[in-house]
Amino acid sequence: MKYFIVVNAYIKNKSQIAQAARIEEELKKSGADVQIVKNISLAAIKDGIIVSAESGVGIFLDKDKVAARMLESCGIKLYNSAAAIEVCDDKMLTHIALSQNGIPTPDCVYAPLCYYADAEISEQLVDDVIKKLALPVVAKTCYGSLGAGVSLLRDRTEIEEYEKNNKLIPHFYQKFIGIGGADIRVIVIGGRYVCAMRRINKNDFRSNIEQGGRGDKYEADSELIELCEKTSKVLSLDYCGIDVLTDEDGKRYVCEVNSNAFFAEAERVCGVNIAKKYAEFIISRKNA
Repeated sequence: MKYFIVVNAYIKNKSQIAQAARIEEELKKSGADVQIVKNISLAAIKDGIIVSAESGVGIFLDKDKVAARMLESCGIKLYNSAAAIEVCDDKMLTHIALSQNGIPTPDCVYAPLCYYADAEISEQLVDDVIKKLALPVVAKTCYGSLGAGVSLLRDRTEIEEYEKNNKLIPHFYQKFIGIGGADIRVIVIGGRYVCAMRRINKNDFRSNIEQGGRGDKYEADSELIELCEKTSKVLSLDYCGIDVLTDEDGKRYVCEVNSNAFFAEAERVCGVNIAKKYAEFIISRKNA
């Protein structure tokens, strides 16, 4: 069986490069024929038919939903699927899907689509955000990774300024949970819990490792494991990293779900070969 690992055409983040290399390494150890490819000309439409430049099984580490959809239309099996990647890529769609299936997420207020640069911001929206979510509030662009596009807004003026600067970009507002700068990252493969780490960032309200956070091994209890396994199954994910927040009363909320979550820090602090487990899962599914 031939495998190919898809990364972004403009890849430059060291963690992205290392992730693809680790999965390639573990697949090769099992004797698999595998290569890393960029999402350039993976497929095209010719004479009304979608044709692919690749064959075999794809491990899709990018968020290019167009490329993923085209590959799948050619009969190529992807890990994760295009549909799962699309839902995780849009954070508001993630919250909708989870809420529809009884999974607790932080309260959210979506921002209406805006098509005009000269449009005045909606004071009704600002009022609604403050009334429903209280202050401070977290603002997020619907698309973004590594903590990018996420801001903590502490008063009405900051919300108004954020709305002015982002009104043409899909975004939403989210209730601020916990103390900030801390969460639990849980890795799930094939719908089964693998490991967890507590991420802490003393210099930023975002806990992301790429924003300066650090990880420590976390012993997950049955409640957390059940929550995250259910989340991965609801979103039909073969592999994911789930970010869980905890409020002052100990209640947990799924904050984000990452279909291509980096695992280097989790491997280091948890002592688990995540790349190997993912490779073994993919190979085990070759006849599925």
